[in-house]
Amino acid sequence: MSHRDIGWSSRSFSRRQALACLAGLAATAMPVRSGQAEVASGRTVRSGLQEIFLTASAADHNFWADSGPATGMLAYDGKVPGPVLRVKQGRPLRVTLHNRLEDDTTIHWHGIRLPNAMDGVPGLTQPPVHSGEAFVYEFSPPDAGTFWYHPHANSLQQQGRGLAGVLIVEEDSPPAVDRDIHWVLTDWRLDDERQIVGGFGNPMEAGMAGRIGSLVSINGSFRQQEAFHDGEIVRLRLINACLARIMRLDFSRYNPIVIAIDGQPCDPHVPVDGRVLLGPAMRVDLILSMNGRPGRLYAIRDDFYPALSYDLSGFVCIGSLSRGRAPGDIGQWSLPRNPLPEPDLAAAARIGITIQGGMMGGMGGMMGTASSNAAWAINGSSMTGDGHAGMRPLATLERHRTYHLSISNDTAWWHPMHLHGLSFLVLKKNGESVPHRKWADTVLLAPRDLVEIAFVADNPGDWMFHCHVTDHQKSGLMTVLRIT
Repeated sequence: MSHRDIGWSSRSFSRRQALACLAGLAATAMPVRSGQAEVASGRTVRSGLQEIFLTASAADHNFWADSGPATGMLAYDGKVPGPVLRVKQGRPLRVTLHNRLEDDTTIHWHGIRLPNAMDGVPGLTQPPVHSGEAFVYEFSPPDAGTFWYHPHANSLQQQGRGLAGVLIVEEDSPPAVDRDIHWVLTDWRLDDERQIVGGFGNPMEAGMAGRIGSLVSINGSFRQQEAFHDGEIVRLRLINACLARIMRLDFSRYNPIVIAIDGQPCDPHVPVDGRVLLGPAMRVDLILSMNGRPGRLYAIRDDFYPALSYDLSGFVCIGSLSRGRAPGDIGQWSLPRNPLPEPDLAAAARIGITIQGGMMGGMGGMMGTASSNAAWAINGSSMTGDGHAGMRPLATLERHRTYHLSISNDTAWWHPMHLHGLSFLVLKKNGESVPHRKWADTVLLAPRDLVEIAFVADNPGDWMFHCHVTDHQKSGLMTVLRIT
């Protein structure tokens, strides 16, 4: 199988396929009632408490929805990706995880500013959830936006075999769009029998770009076509759930407007060349002005790796809206700001962070520090695995104080650096100010980049800071920031 297996081009679409997409469009357009999730099973709401039950277990999944063999996966509630959880901002949320896997697991609620004990890092913030046991996560999401959930135990294998899902925290006043949809983007390595190829944690890949699959799915399908009407205004939530793949997706046909990054509203803006850059774990919310001829399929091209460019999938036009409208002034798409504390840059304490190691790195090749499995380091120190008890913090931060971090990538590889429990304001990249007031929880550094970020240390606890290329994290590119 190759990238060409999932390629699409603009072409005529069959009547049967168009009708199938029309049925799917009707289903996704159904309103979600206040206080209810997209997934009805395993969820109750009482006295304002939003309660969800999730089970992690082995499951079979068919990426092609045909009669061919299913792929043996790991899944939440038997679904790849897991159930889409839609919850209300600021409302108490309780999620009970039942572990039916053979191994320990946890859930990390990626991007949520939550109590440290609910962060899902085994040993550091909670005991691992053993096979046959359950764990209850309780928090009230303070921010509206697009987030996701995934394991932080045995993460390379568990996420790489399917454990991931979307968490959408709804705004009180969402933008007036025709539809609100999401794409969970994941890549896979499958053999000729459609089974996942082993070899997770390959040392050579760990010291380079990480495990990049050969097939890319949208919401667990290699053949998903998103149906639309000419004239529709669509909110598209993009989630990169890959272990290592970076994407640059061309939405230029649809006049894209970026309205949120990593769940946090930004100044609405048009991305450069209409392309959206997404490292692993990153999310971007777009407003798209859909246009096309009925019966035509239009590809979205991913050209981040020039030699491996491919057509990700397609939007299929199934007709025109009689009430079609222009997107209007870009400012109308501003989302309500979340209650993030504003950094006091004049009084900020400064911390320097240097990413080191990897093949062709600035320290003479692969790292050989505290662990024989270490290929990477932060400020000369490597922490391997998924998290454990007794992790020594890189720095201890004073609560409520502003911190200005300068992150230098002294390696030959890209790194999406993720900070748990906090969101940060991206200030500068290579000395140039970053426009559009971009808050994030994951920032993508190209080789030799220097990025400056700032945040208020308002959430006490030991917070993981690591590369979200999972091979990099597992092989040393991880540390802890402690907020007293």
